Amino acid sequence: MEAPTRGSLVEKRRILQLETLYDLALAMHAHRPEQELVDELLHRVCAVLDPAAAVAVTRDLRGGVRAVASVGWSPAPVDGGKLLRARLWQELLAGGQSLTRREGELADRLYGEIVATPLSSRGVFLGYLAVADKEQRGGESTGFSEEDRRFLDSVGALAGAALDGARQVQDLEAQRERLEEENKLLKGELTSETGGQRIVAQSEAMRRVLERIERVAPRGVSVVVRGESGTGKELVAKLLHLLSGRSGSLVAVNCGALPESLLESELFGIERGVATGVDARRGRFELADGGTLFLDEIGDMQPALQVKLLRALQEREIVRVGGHTPIPIDVRLVAATHRDLEALVAAGSFREDLYYRLKGVEIALPPLRERREDIPHLVRHFIREFGRREGLEPPGLDSDALAVLLAHDFPGNVRELQNLVEAALALARETVDGALVRSLVGGEGAASGPEALDLASAERRHIARVLKLADGNKSQAARLLGVDRRTLQRKGF
Repeated sequence: MEAPTRGSLVEKRRILQLETLYDLALAMHAHRPEQELVDELLHRVCAVLDPAAAVAVTRDLRGGVRAVASVGWSPAPVDGGKLLRARLWQELLAGGQSLTRREGELADRLYGEIVATPLSSRGVFLGYLAVADKEQRGGESTGFSEEDRRFLDSVGALAGAALDGARQVQDLEAQRERLEEENKLLKGELTSETGGQRIVAQSEAMRRVLERIERVAPRGVSVVVRGESGTGKELVAKLLHLLSGRSGSLVAVNCGALPESLLESELFGIERGVATGVDARRGRFELADGGTLFLDEIGDMQPALQVKLLRALQEREIVRVGGHTPIPIDVRLVAATHRDLEALVAAGSFREDLYYRLKGVEIALPPLRERREDIPHLVRHFIREFGRREGLEPPGLDSDALAVLLAHDFPGNVRELQNLVEAALALARETVDGALVRSLVGGEGAASGPEALDLASAERRHIARVLKLADGNKSQAARLLGVDRRTLQRKGF
């Protein structure tokens, strides 16, 4: 069998170098961490040049080590800082091109010969690659050839461009993540055009609510907002209207705050002469034309009025009380309730056809006790708003006070938290402490006997405490709780 000639060996080596450059190009342009790219670079170079040892290091824009890799280096692991403080690196920076040195030391390792090339791109030096002491194979003389140096130069240029591209991708990814986080923060504190009121949503549950609001707001579909009293149903309605792009106004009416006769005229309007001294008046449907009508506590609406509401929604027109002429309307309806509409339908007190007409999309608001991570953000917001409204620098809140708030179940939800924070700020001298907050939530002086832990019992105890603070004045207590006086009556107070 004919022995391979020197010429054929050189040709095979060139083919190996080209194949390595091609494979390296593919490997270096993959989206991988910089340390993995440097490891890949070093091992592929060693497979071609056969050095006894090799090392590669990259740095950041401040000169700090980003990645370091070595093969056959002793002592190991290599100190990246020493590589970047070495005279070899200073010479590479000064010359801007590859160099060869003999009989020296680099990062505590002695070498007989070393070839180094900078890793640079767009005039920026990102690091360098060095191979030391070529191993003897097949009786060949030692030492790196000119062809080896050209190969190393090609690798350096290729790796520099690839590392620069990888860093740009990494920077863009970091920028995207930062923008996403900023977007989350913006979503977490969306401000409506209604006096700076905000929906604070740092918790995952409320983030999902906001995402659902954003999706459904531009559509004309009816929305039912469910949630306990004080969870922010009206704020959701305001945000739905704000994001809807509708040109008309948002008009709200509380169906549980008015008797049936007054509610009908409030909704549909009234013609002149229906009763002595009554002038013609537009109803909420007409006022909301082109905009959004928010019907709060829809579950309290009486059956007779439900029929008229259903007809208005189906026909897209209303007739005023005492009138005969249909008036066309273009209204997007948002209804809210803390009651179980399905149970009301089953009991026959709420019309099933109206229920399905209203329930285009449902948005369920979690109670505050199920999103306690929002409490600190809500507290900060209420403190800022209190200071702005009162024109003063409000007192701070210590960690004990915040701990009390985090432990409280808040049967009145966000509305109760707001009232509690404002009361504490009004009573505090310098700092709102835990003792003050405990006194406001009934933690001090409470009966020592066992208490029922269900939500209804906790709600009744809270209402009773507020009534006591209001000296039995139900109207004042209702204002403190943020509910209508009739709500207290329905709850047996």
